[in-house]
Amino acid sequence: MSEIDQEARSAEALKAGLEDYALSDEDRALLAAEYDPEPVPPEKTLPVLAVVGRPNVGKSTLVNRVLGQRQAVVQDMPGVTRDRVRYPAEWAGRDFILLDTGGWEIGVDGLDEAVSRQAEASVDDADAIVFVVDAVVGATDTDMQVARMLQRCGKPVIVAANKVDSASQLPDVASLWSLGLGEPFPVSALHGRGSGDLLDRCLKILPERGSVSVPTGPQPGRVALVGRPNVGKSSLLNALLGEERVVVDAVAGTTRDPVDETVMIGQTPWRFVDTAGIRRKMHKSRGADFYASLRTSRAIEEADIAMVLLDASQPLSEQDQRIVSQAVEAGRGIVIVNNKWDLVDEDRQDELAREYERELAHVGWARRINISAKTTWHTNRIERALNETLDGWRTRIPTGRLNAFLGQLMAANPHPVRGGKQPRILFGTQVHACPPRFVLFTTGFLDPGYRRFIERRLREEYGFVGTPIQIGVRVREKRRRR
Repeated sequence: MSEIDQEARSAEALKAGLEDYALSDEDRALLAAEYDPEPVPPEKTLPVLAVVGRPNVGKSTLVNRVLGQRQAVVQDMPGVTRDRVRYPAEWAGRDFILLDTGGWEIGVDGLDEAVSRQAEASVDDADAIVFVVDAVVGATDTDMQVARMLQRCGKPVIVAANKVDSASQLPDVASLWSLGLGEPFPVSALHGRGSGDLLDRCLKILPERGSVSVPTGPQPGRVALVGRPNVGKSSLLNALLGEERVVVDAVAGTTRDPVDETVMIGQTPWRFVDTAGIRRKMHKSRGADFYASLRTSRAIEEADIAMVLLDASQPLSEQDQRIVSQAVEAGRGIVIVNNKWDLVDEDRQDELAREYERELAHVGWARRINISAKTTWHTNRIERALNETLDGWRTRIPTGRLNAFLGQLMAANPHPVRGGKQPRILFGTQVHACPPRFVLFTTGFLDPGYRRFIERRLREEYGFVGTPIQIGVRVREKRRRR
């Protein structure tokens, strides 16, 4: 009999021995369940519908109306959306990608120019375009200039005359024929008026398969780029892509909506999500900052790995520590990136080492790399850190091997006696991976120090690089004999 078979038979015997203990229905369900990772559905090749227009005409409000939920950050002020943000959408049984964009302006500079370039680039990415115009204001000079550019793009375009909240405003729509893009469709993104007719028209001009296709096959690992404002998250994504995919500016908090993009690192595709910088505790945030923080939190929860960027040239802040803790609590794999290393001298390196030892000792298992997103120095180290962390996050220990490991551990290092009793581990099982979660059935409460000892030995034996480990304990007493 092989060693694996012996371990499996021993584990079954230990599990059978639990029948002598008082088990709940939940315990029995847990023990009866077989570990089965959820299948990863393949992605589809979908057409892309871009929503463009000048600032504050209601593009993001229309996007939220189509999605049926408040996904895009919306605030009653211009310039809230700044990047190209993709959302999966569905209408009348057809799936497509909805591309929200920042306000498109002509003849601007600085941050506004960068936002406009992103909006213009969205036209190249799209298979069809919805050009949103404020019907109350009418066609402005900017609208006319954008319309002329859209006429030359060679893509089908629909004009959405937004803010038509009642039938009395329908005559205002007629003036938008002057844009030269065909019949304008009256809609009210805020109230939903006419949005269904607009989507029906969009489906007629969208191809079945997109020219900018979504990769097929298993979904790549999902990485959330998180950190406080101005640590270089967007710069890193641009460096990995080799293009200006997201807006970068010296103004802190440039990114508002999560921006996701597939990046090839080596031979492996990864799905990176650039998020808004977390400024302060969420309950103290307001307006666009609040909703941006909300979406950042959701991006962390939906990711496989949280890549936490720190400004290595600045002291670790309370915000940095809180962001790391948020990723740990969400159970994500963690890679800590010391960015702006080109600004770090030897004295700062010594300070940073002490700060890590003092403030981040609880995540000593996380991979750490030093890079400069601006110069791309050592960004090639990201590949190994991501691969090791994803492998650790997905690690699964067979039940037989786990119980053999626990038996040897207890024999060599038994739990200290407490109150005249010495707790024993009756049986252990890994109930989950991504992140690894273990449940131990014991005869008594395990001290926190002993749990940390078990976690440390698990890491030494099986790796679990870059991932938190969750260990739950269920104390069970023997049944009373009648």
